[in-house]
Amino acid sequence: MKKRKLGNEGLEVSAIGLGCMGMSFSYAPFPAKKDAINLIHKAVESGVTFFDTAEVYGPFSNEELVGQALMPFKNKVFIATKFGFEIYDGKMIGINSRPENIRKAVEGSLKRLGVDCIDLLYQHRVDPNVPIEEVAGTVKDLISEGKAKYFGLSEAGANTIRMAHAEQPVSALQSEYSLWTRQHEKEIIPTINELGIGFVPFSPLGKGFLTGAMDEKRTFELGDIRGVIPRFTEEARKANKALINVIEYFAKLKESSNAQIALAWVLAQKDSYVPIPGTTKIHRLLENNGAVDIQFSAMELDELDHAASEIKIIGNRYTAAQERATGL
Repeated sequence: MKKRKLGNEGLEVSAIGLGCMGMSFSYAPFPAKKDAINLIHKAVESGVTFFDTAEVYGPFSNEELVGQALMPFKNKVFIATKFGFEIYDGKMIGINSRPENIRKAVEGSLKRLGVDCIDLLYQHRVDPNVPIEEVAGTVKDLISEGKAKYFGLSEAGANTIRMAHAEQPVSALQSEYSLWTRQHEKEIIPTINELGIGFVPFSPLGKGFLTGAMDEKRTFELGDIRGVIPRFTEEARKANKALINVIEYFAKLKESSNAQIALAWVLAQKDSYVPIPGTTKIHRLLENNGAVDIQFSAMELDELDHAASEIKIIGNRYTAAQERATGL
């Protein structure tokens, strides 16, 4: 597995990470714990060194799973986790990035992950009630105290990124980005490129849609968020198949899978981009990792980019309520 640098502070990780959320949150049915641990071990064995979780995934259970699975590999892997929500009685009840809540979240994450220091600490969602300078300053203090190494933001806007970065260098921005989610290209991606901030695209496979394994007849189980997302209605999936046709063309050209083409496109955008696809299946993990070996010529990349950008994607990526209130 090749490596990439996130930001200018020294964080270097595998070119593809592993998003662990779906092992216990949002994408039911979930695997047995032993199977999830086995998959994480297989990821390490295959060269993955970058693992993503958050306190709100569960809440708490995903951090516990990741901590247990990676315990044998301390100091050999990097774990990213996130703060930024009010959690009461095991339920997320709103956004909260007040300094005291950040510290509470970090103490809990350290215990659940079984580590003395969090490798990459993200603010999960921007809190409109707390100045970002105060958030960044709190993380700066946590870094000086040895409880975190690097600072990240998730789904933050360009101005927020600039203000945070001025207070405490931001190593990575984590936001949704893929061949069918590209709104960040207008302002946010130019901002992080200018500031030397790495990019960690989540859902680089479009929550599974870009693999081509999901047609309009697919049904979703209770507990699978795709069942309520506008982009995953039967009508939207039928219309959005036009993008799958484009990806399939390049998959045949490169003798690869749809997933590998979608991931290779993200990797080709800039060498500081580290996508974090999630999966619960070992064969999909290995398939995803194979994307690092796919190379596009400049002409091929332009052709893919143009063909994909010509397709009008039907359906919003989340419901309005999810956009406002969740950390997905």
